[in-house]
Amino acid sequence: MRPSSAGEGQALPGQPARPAASGALAAAGAYWRAVSAVLWKDLAAEFRSRELLSAMLVFSLLVVLIFNFALQLDRVARENVAAGVLWVTAVFSGTLGLNRSLSQEKDRGSLDGLLLAPVDRSALYFGKMLGNWLFMLVVQAIILPVFSVLYNLPMLLPLNLVVVLLGTLGYAGVGTLLASMAVHSRSRDVMLPILLLPVAVPVLVAAVQASGGLLEQRAWDEISQWFSLLIGYDVIFIAVAFMAFDYVLEE
Repeated sequence: MRPSSAGEGQALPGQPARPAASGALAAAGAYWRAVSAVLWKDLAAEFRSRELLSAMLVFSLLVVLIFNFALQLDRVARENVAAGVLWVTAVFSGTLGLNRSLSQEKDRGSLDGLLLAPVDRSALYFGKMLGNWLFMLVVQAIILPVFSVLYNLPMLLPLNLVVVLLGTLGYAGVGTLLASMAVHSRSRDVMLPILLLPVAVPVLVAAVQASGGLLEQRAWDEISQWFSLLIGYDVIFIAVAFMAFDYVLEE
């Protein structure tokens, strides 16, 4: 019998396990191709219809304008609550987008097809989460300049943009998981905010405090803890969603 070579069986002492490494790389490549396919499907469907982004953008502009008119006579109050208004706008539009992103899949019957795909269920989660995050960022990219003009505040500070990135990532991360739970309920439009807002309180408080501290030009020592909370929240809850998404879909 011909002895097996190192490339066909176990690696020789001192040599790397090339087949195992190449298999791991191939599996990782297939996983992220599945993630990108789900993300691309959502982006292509949205840019073809523009229903979700249009609704989120119009809703956000209305909220910003209403608060601007309500606080127009009191300049000090407007500056004090600017960060809160910004994140109230993000929460309302983000919840609308999260609800519709999975409810459309459910109504069209395509959610079952996605679940039958021969890929890890977490790939579906990351694809949906990245799509929701990008939609929220597109809305924020339009809202922030408008907000700066109406409220006469420097909302486009580099660190404030980092706060927006981290805050929307945490909200989209936990929101995608909870939207997958609420989508099976008949009252999903009401169920998602009830489930999401209490869980998202830490990231919203951290985002408001960080944005408010930057607008008030506080010292870095006073606002660094809120950046740490944002990063910690994002890492923990996205990891929890990654592990629980398959179980949530099965239920």
